[in-house]
Amino acid sequence: MEELQEVNSPLQKPRKATPQPGEDTLNGHLPPGWQSYMSPQGRRYYVNTFTNETTWERPSSVPGTPKSPVTQQSPVNGYHISGTPVHQLDSTPMNRRKASGDPQTPGSPAAPRRQSKESSLTINCVTFPHPDIMPEQQLLKPSEWSYCDYFWADKKDSQGNNTVSGFEILLQKQLKGKQMQKEMAEFVRERIKIEEEYAKNLSKLSQNSLAAQEEGTLGEAWAQLKKSLADEAEVHLKFSSKLQSEVEKPLLNFRENFKKDMKKCDHHIADLRKQLASRYAAVEKARKALTERQKDLEIKTQQLEVKLSNKTEEEIKKARRKSTQAGDDLMRCVDLYNQAQSKWFEEMVTTTLELERLEVERVEMIRQHLCQYTQLRHETDMFNQSTVELVDQLLRKVDPAKDRELWVKEHKTGDIRPVDMEI
Repeated sequence: MEELQEVNSPLQKPRKATPQPGEDTLNGHLPPGWQSYMSPQGRRYYVNTFTNETTWERPSSVPGTPKSPVTQQSPVNGYHISGTPVHQLDSTPMNRRKASGDPQTPGSPAAPRRQSKESSLTINCVTFPHPDIMPEQQLLKPSEWSYCDYFWADKKDSQGNNTVSGFEILLQKQLKGKQMQKEMAEFVRERIKIEEEYAKNLSKLSQNSLAAQEEGTLGEAWAQLKKSLADEAEVHLKFSSKLQSEVEKPLLNFRENFKKDMKKCDHHIADLRKQLASRYAAVEKARKALTERQKDLEIKTQQLEVKLSNKTEEEIKKARRKSTQAGDDLMRCVDLYNQAQSKWFEEMVTTTLELERLEVERVEMIRQHLCQYTQLRHETDMFNQSTVELVDQLLRKVDPAKDRELWVKEHKTGDIRPVDMEI
């Protein structure tokens, strides 16, 4: 094939064989559409001007394809399948052979786009494997229902008008959790007010003068009954004070800057998605540019086959350079897109795992302080344990992992992870 590469040098064009005795006669006996040319090394080869097939062997007058056609692989998006840039490979007419039955021009983006659609598809600028031929993907955390495995796709909002990213849904859950925590603190605050008011009324009642004139042992018993009200009032005051310091305040103060931190995460991930959308738009623009350059090259190639003028040859060299450059630009844009998607992917995994950790921490904190509430309640009134027994039982069953599983099953947007875009 060394000899073939010399024939197809971009700096050389196929020249017709030097007239020799019997030349016209030889050409006259060639099948329709075939022409005879002489390589710079003096070896004759034949080109079919209809199909661009090329062969060293003289074609017979019998219709059919020559036994040893000289062909190369068709370039894809400016590059050969092997990855070698087109401008480093053959560029003479004998290299423009169409595959039988293929309606696409070699090098056009239609074929690779078709191949890309068969193996992947892009939704909202994120590339996913095609569901029909998707290879099996191992979950990042296969032993649990983790945020990082189930929120890659976008979904319609409740009105069905706009799309909401999986990350936004996770953020909404986090902010809702913060609001629930605040409302729990408000609930405890109301409980504190009731205890304070109750203690105040008990203390006031213990100082009432009714039946104060009772004498004897009955009078002593009555006085002790009133004193017990004062003692009970003190117990309830202590209970309300501990509720405030050990339950209400921690609930209010936990993650004071949570909303601000969530906004930073939201902006960071949103910026990465915007960058991904921008890179995707650049890829589509580069594809369109490559298609136009290759169409232009095809037109000029056809002109070269009809008329071998110096002007046409220069134009086709220029068109070929532009087509190659367009292929290079597309490769660069796809590479930048894949880099942007990889960065977004990494940040999504890191951030969702952090959100998952924060949610476990929040649930555990609330559980601990509600347990503290019930413990204080036990200490305050041993006779009312039955009113909080069910609460104790439910608190012992609190399981953040189970809560997360149920929530993820209901709200997940998609468990397919993105893949690199194909050229």
